[in-house]
Amino acid sequence: MISILGKLGIIPVIIILVVSFLVLIQLFRFIMNKVGTDIIAGKKTGEEKRILVKKYNDVDISKYSWLFGMIGISFSMLVVLVALEFPSYEEQQLMDLGSLDFDDEEMVDIPVTQQQPPPPPKVTVPQIVQVPDEEEIEDEIEIDLPEEFDDEAVIEEAPEVEEVEEEEEAVEEIFEIVEDPAGFPGGMGKFYKWVGKNMKYPSQAKRMGVEGKVYVQFVVDKDGTLTDIKVVRGIGAGCDEAAINVLKKAPKWKPGKQRGRPVKQRMVLPISFKLG
Repeated sequence: MISILGKLGIIPVIIILVVSFLVLIQLFRFIMNKVGTDIIAGKKTGEEKRILVKKYNDVDISKYSWLFGMIGISFSMLVVLVALEFPSYEEQQLMDLGSLDFDDEEMVDIPVTQQQPPPPPKVTVPQIVQVPDEEEIEDEIEIDLPEEFDDEAVIEEAPEVEEVEEEEEAVEEIFEIVEDPAGFPGGMGKFYKWVGKNMKYPSQAKRMGVEGKVYVQFVVDKDGTLTDIKVVRGIGAGCDEAAINVLKKAPKWKPGKQRGRPVKQRMVLPISFKLG
């Protein structure tokens, strides 16, 4: 069956089965009609014969309708089953892949190599060159001296040569802390009293009610003079300028000393401004 389906195809086979089934049904009906007609002809004649052809049970083929229905259903199920079970194949051309050669991979053993440490750097020993000692040259200096000396001869004294002091090219260092700090003669209390007497309160600061401390930085020179005066933290309103001006007029201080020698020393002092 499957070989026939493979040669003809599913559709022609189904058509053949359907036609065969219809032919069988018509043949069965023909046979049954002929048998029924013969039976009636043997029993009745005339008008009664005509009626019996339709009503007589032996010749009534409608009673076989259930059989035809079951045969039709079975045949339909058979056709569907054959159609579902029939395999379909697509013609495909086989590709010739040729012969595949598989080369066996060779395992190569890599030897373990030991790396040698780099050689130590060469130390070049400086070559000592021997310098020959300087030869002493004995030069005989002949001085012609008179054999007789005059006792009354006057020897003039050589003129004195003034010593030239070398200028100090090095910049003098300004110390922050020294062994003997600089200070005002009589103490800092006396200095602040002098500042209070000689400093005028700025009019602008009075109008604005400005009070506070002005920190002034200065350098006490070797001779005690105050130099390089500047404000490091001020309060404005003319108070900074007033503090600088009063320090410019200050008497000389006692200079600071380092190892017993006068040196320059940088200092910072607060000057208070307070309205009375």
